[in-house]
Amino acid sequence: MKKFLLTVAATAGIMTPAMAVDRITHNPDVTNTDIIMHVWSWNFPTITKNMKQIADAGYTIIQTSPVQNCFCPEGTSDRIWGQRADNGNYEGWWFYYQPLDWKIGNHVVGNKEQMQEMLDEAKKYGLRVIVDVLPNHTSFSTDSVSEDYYKAVGGRKKMFHTNGLTPTHDYTDRAECTLQGCGGLPDVNTENPKMQAYYMNFVNELLAMGVRGFRYDTAKHIGVHSDPTDKKAGVKVNDFWDVATGRKAARGVKLALPMDSLFVYGEVLQDRGVPEKEYADYFGMTASGYGWHLRKALEDHSAKNCDLLSWHHSVAPEYLTTWVESHDTYCNDNESAKISDEMIRCGWVFLTARQNGIPLFYSRPAGSTRQNFWGNNKLGAAGNDEYFHPEVVAVNKFRKAMDGQLEDLQMNAGKDVLLVNRGNKGAAVVNLATTARALDLKTSLPDGEYFDAVYSQPFVVENGRLKGALKGETTYILYSK
Repeated sequence: MKKFLLTVAATAGIMTPAMAVDRITHNPDVTNTDIIMHVWSWNFPTITKNMKQIADAGYTIIQTSPVQNCFCPEGTSDRIWGQRADNGNYEGWWFYYQPLDWKIGNHVVGNKEQMQEMLDEAKKYGLRVIVDVLPNHTSFSTDSVSEDYYKAVGGRKKMFHTNGLTPTHDYTDRAECTLQGCGGLPDVNTENPKMQAYYMNFVNELLAMGVRGFRYDTAKHIGVHSDPTDKKAGVKVNDFWDVATGRKAARGVKLALPMDSLFVYGEVLQDRGVPEKEYADYFGMTASGYGWHLRKALEDHSAKNCDLLSWHHSVAPEYLTTWVESHDTYCNDNESAKISDEMIRCGWVFLTARQNGIPLFYSRPAGSTRQNFWGNNKLGAAGNDEYFHPEVVAVNKFRKAMDGQLEDLQMNAGKDVLLVNRGNKGAAVVNLATTARALDLKTSLPDGEYFDAVYSQPFVVENGRLKGALKGETTYILYSK
């Protein structure tokens, strides 16, 4: 992703919208090179131990799970998913998305000292670390929320929006979406300046430790200026994003670093009525619509019934965080969990070989299969080995090597063979089909013989046509000589 270029006013509280970046107009000459490794549910010591492996695999950014104090019912501290004594199910991973206080450390990721060790190790390898943050809500167990947090915001009555304990039923209704509960969690009054100041102290503490960005969970549930305000709570303007991105101070507390030094994106899941362009004034966003189309192609073993050329978003692709799957698509109703590791790799190679987007690789649980989605089922443990599979590593390194090279996408008649040409310097080939296919597609690679970076499979370019034999559900990376 392109870094943010917001100019922060020298005087606290003054906004500088005139200097905001245009994230709507696509610059066709921009090429993105960053790659995010989502170390989902890994703890800090585990991340530290595997830092070299992550760096060697070609990732440039590590995204951690939430690091703040969180809800942890008795008997749920070590499993991603489990069963209660009454035979009901619980989702252990969901609990650390339920803040109790904005203080560093929880039962999943570890403590502040361990986080500092992890950040220091990341710096050695030139990796940036971003943290998943979720100021929009607290735990559904409001009695478990820290008294320090309640006190800081002015008491329990000041913590939530007026209708914050009422569930949202219509997510296309912006008043419900931004002022009522989301996913069973109560909606925090993010426009309360005392809450903003308390939260920003947490953010600044993380920045002081070496964190260099954030993923804002449920970002579309925090209002922008055009959204309805909580008038009963005395709110005149939805200004949380002005504070969070450093345009404005809250009770004298301001973002400690300029936004142009940070990587920040918001989980603004696409739906009818979402003011994407207004959110784009603050940060980049998730390309959830594109992810759906890509997974459709993987499930069908063909792109015949979906559009993989369009990014399906109003924001320019150079500002979009992209994925084949996310922790939500994997865990919520297991939407993507049924897709094989081989097909996830195919989607990843196609996505990462492209010119734009900032791809995020979701680390599936270790030991997981398409019958047992949770695998070894251990919170804090490393995920499976897919993040450093040779095909994944090859395309990660290809992405960096293709900096400055524009893309040209080609598909065969059945749309089960995908070719990403990058200028005349390289190409990525993906066979979505379960069986072998013959490749014969247009390319800008110079005529000659080629061998792919992983399997040394031979290819030839003749008169601007790339030809070769492809194994089923396999990818190939080629470089010009």
